[in-house]
This record gives sequence, C-alpha cells and structure tokens, in this order.
Amino acid sequence: MTNQRDVECMSLALRLAKRGYYTTRPNPNVGCVITDKHGDIVGTGYHARAGRAHAEINALEEAGERAIGGTAYVTLEPCCHQGKTGPCTQALIDAKIANVVIAMQDPNPLVAGKGVEQLRQQGINVSDNNLLNQQANKLNRGFIKRMSQGIPWVTVKTATSIDGRISLSNGKSKWITSEHARKDVQKLRASNDAILTGIGTVLADNPSLNVRLKSEQLGINGNIIQPCRVVIDPQLKISPEAKLLSLKGNALIFTENNVDSSKFSDIQNCQIIQLPNNNGKFNLRLVLEKLSSLEINSIMVEAGSALVGELINAKLVDELVHYISPKVMGNTAKGMLDIDEIKCMDDCISLQYSDIRKIGSDLRITSLITY
Repeated sequence: MTNQRDVECMSLALRLAKRGYYTTRPNPNVGCVITDKHGDIVGTGYHARAGRAHAEINALEEAGERAIGGTAYVTLEPCCHQGKTGPCTQALIDAKIANVVIAMQDPNPLVAGKGVEQLRQQGINVSDNNLLNQQANKLNRGFIKRMSQGIPWVTVKTATSIDGRISLSNGKSKWITSEHARKDVQKLRASNDAILTGIGTVLADNPSLNVRLKSEQLGINGNIIQPCRVVIDPQLKISPEAKLLSLKGNALIFTENNVDSSKFSDIQNCQIIQLPNNNGKFNLRLVLEKLSSLEINSIMVEAGSALVGELINAKLVDELVHYISPKVMGNTAKGMLDIDEIKCMDDCISLQYSDIRKIGSDLRITSLITY
C-alpha cells in the first residue's frame, strides 16, 4: 500500500530526474532515491548523460552498505540489459535491496517488464503500481512515443501577433515577440533532440537553429548538447554556406531521390537523406520514422505556415507552443497556419491547454492537440 513516505521519496526521485532534462538524450530522464531499512534516505542519484552511470548506480554508490534491506524508488523500471552501461537490476540485486518502487514501466522492448520480473525472481519486492505515473510519463514523453509508436514527440513553436499573424505582407517578422520570449524559445530548443524547418524558412531567413544559451543558464554541467538541425528540402535548394550547416552539431537534409548532393560531401556532420516524393512533397510520417531510427525522441518545429499545416493535416503534431505578442498586424499580414479547409465546427481541431503564462510582455500558451 502506498504511503506518504513513498510519495515523498518518489517526488524527490522525479526532481532528481529533471536535472538531466537537457543532457540525457537519447536516453530517458531517470532519478533514484535509496532509503535504508528504517526508511531514512541514504542515497540519491540521477542519469546525467548517455554513456554515464544510470540513476540507480549513482544512488547505490552514495548509499553503500546502508542500502542493504532498504528500498529503491526509481522513476523508470530498472534496465536489465547490457548497453553502454551494465544492467541496473543486477546492481540492485548485488546491493541486497529488499524493495523497489517504480513510477512507470520502461517502454523499451529490451526491458518492458523484464526488469521487474528479474528483480522478483531474486526475491525483491517490487511495487509497480505506477506511483506518480503521470509525472514520470510527462518527463519522458518523447522517449515513450519513440519506443511505443516508432516516431518522435512533435512540438510546433509559433509566434504571432494577437490577431494571429506571423509576418507582414512584405515578409518582415523580426521581432514579433519580446526578448524574454526569444530567450524562452532557446530553452525550448535545448529540451528537444532536433529542430525541424522547411527550405522556405532557410532561404528567407538563413536561421541558425541552435541553442545560444550558456550551460549555466540551463543549470547544467558540461557542454550543451546542440539539437540536430533538420531541413525538409525536396529539390536540395539549400546552400552549402547556410548558417545551420556551419555550426556545432549535426544537420540532416531530407531531399528527393536522385538529387545530386555531391556539393555537400565535404561538410562535416551533414547527412543527406533521400526519400520518394509526391509532387515535391514527402510523406512526413516517413521523415519522422527515419528520425526515430536515429534515436531522436523529440522534435521542435520552427517553420512556415505551409509545413506546419502539412504536419497538422497529417495528424503528426502532439503539442503547440504559441507565443502571442500584444501587437496587431492587420489582415494583409500572413496567417499562422495553412491547413485543409474546415467546413463544419465539429471538425475543428481541438486543443487542450496544458500551460498558460506571461513571458515578458508576451503570453505563452502550451496546448496538446487532439485529432
């Protein structure tokens, strides 16, 4: 039976897991709390970066022999396979832990209940009643979606005037939102594995699509992991001198089959991926499946109204982060989305607000999309 102490310890484990929010990709965020047989906390840990010790290992190292007969609170089912690090289940067994409480099952098919089974086979009492499950799921929603559906979590970021416009009729859009909002976008970029845009945005704005904050601004130790920059470019119009190809980190360009890409052969960390197209457009689900195969859990879309509209029409967008500026740009300015015509109110795309807050002089509305 769950008690208040269990909730307190799992809450702490979740707070620990969040410390790896910007740095664990492609691995999930995991936190662990160890209590001794009297219920006192003797070890804490979290997973900081892929290839480094998992949360359980760090917590057990701090706890030492005090872990014997104790309880491990873990935000994700302990792994039971050999990856870049050893299986955490065996470490818990070797430490003579008596009880393990988990917030959620690992969706990775290599684990997916096998970790719990292995612990129970060794006489460890495992409570898998999903304590604080919703919080644990939200923390790793990209990893969960990639493992369970084979595509990443997709967030579309938009910035508009209060009348829903993204640029003036002459194309000018800098700056719709405040400096505070633009800094907030940098944090949003840092939290995603990839930034996706279309060739139209690249040709018009020559964006960098990188994170321009410092490590201390994100509260992390070590270097910032730059998100992969992804461009949808069917006819390969992007210039080899484009900003996004000259920066640290990886770039992926999706283009159509049989396009000559030799001019990009000398550019480091740039991969050209060729796909079949239909009238110059790709099956965007195939794009997401390819990104998933490259261990990309989450994608932030910063693109024009056409590409965003295509993604929404294809029901591939999970979340919309909408920054609204207290400006009016008028009816000749360009609208936010190009989506299929809706003729019936019952067919409108519904949103579920998950967060609304003021950022500088702007509003930021975060919504989940329901189709």
